[in-house]
Amino acid sequence: MIRTARATDIPALHAMIRDLAAYEKALDEVRVTEEQLHTALFGPRPAAFAHLAEDDTTGEPVGFALWFLNFSTWRGVHGIYLEDLYVRPEARGGGHGKALLRELARTCVERGYQRLEWSVLDWNEPSIRFYESLGARPQDEWTVYRLTDGALAELGAR
Repeated sequence: MIRTARATDIPALHAMIRDLAAYEKALDEVRVTEEQLHTALFGPRPAAFAHLAEDDTTGEPVGFALWFLNFSTWRGVHGIYLEDLYVRPEARGGGHGKALLRELARTCVERGYQRLEWSVLDWNEPSIRFYESLGARPQDEWTVYRLTDGALAELGAR
């Protein structure tokens, strides 16, 4: 079952974010707190959204999709940028990841959004194969750039 996240899901969501970071060998980079997640998802001006996959038997959260809106200047409409998709290892293969992506695709179609985009680490072959099996195609002509920490502060201070 896929459903929109609720405020009571914050602890489980936070734990799965940490699990995802550990899988991606970047746990030391996780700084988000439960309070920050609550504000981002449920504050006065939510900037992000989340869906949870629940175990069919126990109802426990086994995966999540956290996303936000982007905008295509070429198409003139919003799209969804999927920041993170994660399914706990013991629940993989049960269709939860596909169901989460299906829900986001459905949201795009219903709202007239024309893109559903995300990034995947180049070494994550199981995820790449999964995404391509759904019809997703890599955007190889683009290179992602990022400013963080000191470089961001330095540029912002100029």
